Amino acid sequence: MDRLYAPWRTEYIINNSKKIDGCVFCHIVNNTSVVDDEELGVLHREKDFFIVMNKYPYSPGHFMIIPNIHTPNLEDLDSEVFAKMSKYTQKGVKMLKDILGAKGINIGMNLGKAGGAGIAEHIHFHLVPRWEGDTNFITTIGNTRIYSSDANKIYKKLKESCANYFR
Repeated sequence: MDRLYAPWRTEYIINNSKKIDGCVFCHIVNNTSVVDDEELGVLHREKDFFIVMNKYPYSPGHFMIIPNIHTPNLEDLDSEVFAKMSKYTQKGVKMLKDILGAKGINIGMNLGKAGGAGIAEHIHFHLVPRWEGDTNFITTIGNTRIYSSDANKIYKKLKESCANYFR
């Protein structure tokens, strides 16, 4: 995929380019300090799952809800954990609409490599905020994605709002 020149993003790239061995989601489960959370883009943690910004978002504000248990199989996830993750998905939709002004939301869970999962070994929900006119030809024809906002600013804005939505 081609990249557009964006020198103002250098700090984000340098601060977020550390190589993680093994499952990236399990790495987040096992690194819970405030510093780690900020570096990893964690928005919120619950006993059995966490909410984190997508490092390679489809649109600004794209985040994921991820169980702490490492499993590729939705059917292996405890029903109560799945129910609570679903409840937080509803809360996340409201937060994206209220805080980012999203006019629509894509919610998805790609199960297995054949189902389109980029990290197939650890299931997760995607919440992707959408706006009218937010798609264009450059992604399809040019294999390039353009973001109109700063990921760090969006992270901070959502992180500051989490306490009002996730309780």
